[in-house]
Amino acid sequence: MRSFIITAATVAALAVSAPAPAWGPIGHRITGAIADDNLSGLTRANVRLLIGTETLAEASTWPDDMRSDPADFWQKTASPWHYVTVPSGDTYEPSLAPAEGDAITALTRFTAVLRDPKASVEDKRLALRFVVHIIGDLHQPLHAGRRDDRGGNDTHVTFFNKRTNLHSLWDSGLIEQRKLSYTEYAAFLARSTTPEQLIAWSDPRPGTWITESVHLREKIYPTDPKLSWSYVYQHQAELDERLKQAGIRIAAYLNWLFAPNTR
Repeated sequence: MRSFIITAATVAALAVSAPAPAWGPIGHRITGAIADDNLSGLTRANVRLLIGTETLAEASTWPDDMRSDPADFWQKTASPWHYVTVPSGDTYEPSLAPAEGDAITALTRFTAVLRDPKASVEDKRLALRFVVHIIGDLHQPLHAGRRDDRGGNDTHVTFFNKRTNLHSLWDSGLIEQRKLSYTEYAAFLARSTTPEQLIAWSDPRPGTWITESVHLREKIYPTDPKLSWSYVYQHQAELDERLKQAGIRIAAYLNWLFAPNTR
């Protein structure tokens, strides 16, 4: 499993400090809700053994919720596990990953925990929540961000005359302007997902997800920092696609992880 993840991640890049989480609570819950609807029966049983009646929508926000915990684990250790950075023209090399790790090294670590028969239920529960969260993170294009502006955090814009930054806009601003609950949004996206898309997007390889994020990232930087309906029109379909893909990939990854022939 470890070699699979590292090989698939060769399109990612070096981690760099970026304090903002990916997808706001609504975005993460959307991806979790979509994932819940696409789990195999075997995977659903394994998930329920760990988190009981907690849904993947609920589990998806937990690593961000815990950022308010003052413990060093949440304030320092886990902080870099939400993103990778892909400078223009660079590629990810596992040997160059920082000592503190990044989203790919964390995904590798938590996948190994979930497959370890000696790991405690508590450790596996934490691992599952992180896996769900990290896969969502890697579909936010600015969580495969550029080094020079900390994944869009330093690119300042206004959105309908409100000051923000590009990272925050993609985390939550574009999602929240739809004025939908996460269940409404997830249902809307599920209805618009075709069988062909579900088949094509059921790809458990992290490298695929990051390649897509980097490709989209290059198209979302505005030439004018004053953003409103024209920016929404240009990028809403891309945002919706990334949310759909994230949910489907969470399910695909967990289905792969819990399949008997991968153990």
